[in-house]
Amino acid sequence: MQSQPASLTASARAQPETVALFVSDIHLQSGLPHTTQAFFDFLRAPAMQTRALYLLGDLFEYWAGDDDLADEYNMSVAQRIRAVSDAGVAVYWIGGNRDFLIGDAFAQAAGLQLLPDPSVVSVANRRVTITHGDAQCTDDTGYMKFREEVRHPDWQQRFLSMPLAQRKAIIAGMRSGSREAQRTKAYEIMDVNPSAIDALFTGTGSDVLIHGHTHRPARHVDAGGRERYVLPDWDCDAAVRRGGWIGINDAGGILRYDIDGRAVD
Repeated sequence: MQSQPASLTASARAQPETVALFVSDIHLQSGLPHTTQAFFDFLRAPAMQTRALYLLGDLFEYWAGDDDLADEYNMSVAQRIRAVSDAGVAVYWIGGNRDFLIGDAFAQAAGLQLLPDPSVVSVANRRVTITHGDAQCTDDTGYMKFREEVRHPDWQQRFLSMPLAQRKAIIAGMRSGSREAQRTKAYEIMDVNPSAIDALFTGTGSDVLIHGHTHRPARHVDAGGRERYVLPDWDCDAAVRRGGWIGINDAGGILRYDIDGRAVD
């Protein structure tokens, strides 16, 4: 077999390697089979070709507790993530507003490490702050009060002591109430607050922030040159498919990708 010219092989070696991927807001549920398959395809290809995978919350539409791992669908998701971990990719997790009750049992089943929200990670010599993003939506005072309540250890202990079926019924009521409340809220209220973002940058000393939650994918650059990347939500069961992820390569470059793996400007 004829070998490739030295110039071509050198060029191939010079191509930056993706070293970390970031994704959030998949909102997995058994009733969305195309979205589920798209996420499994992501795990089987792009996620297997990197060194670290960061799941930044709302992977599931809801999570009632780790005892729900007995559900066949939930276990299948954990097993697919575990396959990525078993292949040598470091997998990390930050809980979202819908699945913050994920705990050690799920982490063990999926082969991932739980991280606090927010966290600071070093990727390709870049200091990157990662968060789900809901804690920065401080203009939504009603939600912030609710968030403080359900994130309290005492509330979680009481909730998780209930039978699983009862927990799921309570969550269904919460989701219905949340959808109704969103219809009356101003668009801006449900976005991150600029002062909260500035405080996060200042407190972490990073110049790159990656988050999800708002479902408003974009790249923002402030006057100081600090970059904020917003991850997209996923829905491949709708008429128009949407989703995507963010990658950082070994040269420190940050790229946004759509649901088909194409680079986004």
